[in-house]
Amino acid sequence: MNTYTFQVLCSLVRVKGKLKEDGLVSIVEQVAMFLHILAHHAKNRVIKFKFQRSGETVSKYFNLVLKCVLRLQEILMKLPDPVSENCTDDRWKWFKGCLGALDGTYITVNVPEVDKPRYRSRKGEIATNVFGVCSRGMKFVYVLPGWEGSALDARVLHDAINRRNGLKVPTGKNVGTMYHLSEWRHGHVPATPQEVFNKRHAQARNVIERTFGLLKMRWAIL
Repeated sequence: MNTYTFQVLCSLVRVKGKLKEDGLVSIVEQVAMFLHILAHHAKNRVIKFKFQRSGETVSKYFNLVLKCVLRLQEILMKLPDPVSENCTDDRWKWFKGCLGALDGTYITVNVPEVDKPRYRSRKGEIATNVFGVCSRGMKFVYVLPGWEGSALDARVLHDAINRRNGLKVPTGKNVGTMYHLSEWRHGHVPATPQEVFNKRHAQARNVIERTFGLLKMRWAIL
């Protein structure tokens, strides 16, 4: 990020995000700590050393800036473009108007002993079921964390759609769901129009699985 972009972001979080200076840490320093953590996956103790602040201070201002950035979603977030009529991408040209793909993923968590049965996934892990939607460009456009690992994907999707500020798919658009590429390994060739559709659908929908994979590689805590 260059100096100009950094200054614009500082201005946005101050004016639009309502980030305040309290006389202890300037807005510039707050944003710098926040970006350093995101860009370098830096631990709290690393930021403590670099900025000469306590761990409590680092945590406090990271969360303050995060909340301000979330308030800027309408300014910072670019809405996904639907698949156009003249699309030539072999994975997506069959799905005109599609915005992206959705799926759920498990992220292991530590919970009290009494809650472990609710968080035990079908794979036997103690995890939370995180629902996500991404664009064709592998950018997340919606995330719903917090569900127990035992919750069925259909239940999580229903919750996402029915929340007041939940997932909204514009009329005439769609997101790809269901089917996995593993069903088409080992030389299996589609034999019916329905199987051809399912295979193409799985190839396009695989973008959400790759996006989750990159997210977990980038953030070791996940």
